[in-house]
Amino acid sequence: MTTILFSAGESSGDQHAANMFLEIKKHQLDINAIGMGGAKMAQAGVDIRYDSAGIGVIGVVEVLKHYGEIRRALTLMKRIIDTERPDLLVCVDYKEFNFKLAKYAKQQGVKVLFYVSPQVWAWRAGRVKAYGKVIDMMAVIFPFEIPYYEAENVPVRYVGHPSVDKVHPHISKTEALTRFGLAANRRVVGLLAGSRANEIKRLLPVMLEAAALLHEHFPDCQFVLPQADSISDELLAEYLTAAPVKVTVIKSQPYDVMQCCDAIMTTSGTATLEVALLTVPMVICYKLSPLTYWLGRLLVKTKFIGLPNIVAGKGIVKEFIQHEATADNLAAEVTRMLTDEDYCATMRENLLAVKQRLGQCGGSKNMALLALEML
Repeated sequence: MTTILFSAGESSGDQHAANMFLEIKKHQLDINAIGMGGAKMAQAGVDIRYDSAGIGVIGVVEVLKHYGEIRRALTLMKRIIDTERPDLLVCVDYKEFNFKLAKYAKQQGVKVLFYVSPQVWAWRAGRVKAYGKVIDMMAVIFPFEIPYYEAENVPVRYVGHPSVDKVHPHISKTEALTRFGLAANRRVVGLLAGSRANEIKRLLPVMLEAAALLHEHFPDCQFVLPQADSISDELLAEYLTAAPVKVTVIKSQPYDVMQCCDAIMTTSGTATLEVALLTVPMVICYKLSPLTYWLGRLLVKTKFIGLPNIVAGKGIVKEFIQHEATADNLAAEVTRMLTDEDYCATMRENLLAVKQRLGQCGGSKNMALLALEML
């Protein structure tokens, strides 16, 4: 039987790989999938050999703290390549880890499909050549990424952004408000504090403080938090039990929650693009360790870190990074979104343009067909 080895180290990659494998099974039933990932991949039928929930970290300091575990995961995945000889390795995001794994697989004669390009347009454009040596195909999710690879004669295919497929509420806004116990005549503000433990630790306290400030000005304001699968109840409880405002936590229904919101505070990452696809006004924030932030300032060449702004090519959503990610700044921006109708209307128009730029549905299906083509 044909075997695909998946390698996904983060929550978004787990979802992308799961959607891709579900599409593969529609076209070819006699196919086996194994690898590193999380709950979504397991539900899709992938035999999870390593649960990646504990190694989805960003930043120099964070990676060093988890280095032993990350190294163990890499050793295990290399052993699987040696002993089970998969027909194809699909690396989903998780750049540095998957670069090392792809390099090893290539040396062992295993075909490599890399899904979600490193942000070569933001920093270290020279990595294109390095990746070209360890992969058979780079699948990019933004159309503007193609020229970087074509310039170096690296095989590349634009497959579309997977979020376009999956970012759809399952119920109406009216039904969602009722199900979540939210009053339709009161404002709703979302707290998207991240899918990594270190993001929750750094950003949820700031968001909760901002929520307290908002509650002073808007006493009827309701706060919701869609809980990522990779975040434990215990971790959230550390912050929410003594929170200055009531926050309704909702599991496994992120897009139904987002559509209920009048404004959203969100960490930088895939979530920002998901909010954009639902055209909900938002403010983006992020914090890193001081060392990682300092290195990032030296290396990153883009003007923005938020994906909606990068796709738009201009600042359509406010970004508060590091020392600017304060409760006062977040509360002030959300206040503007809740009170300035023209400001909100312009932001929604710009977010709709981002949605249109990302193209039509089919990213997961395109990935599945590309994998089967390589097989």
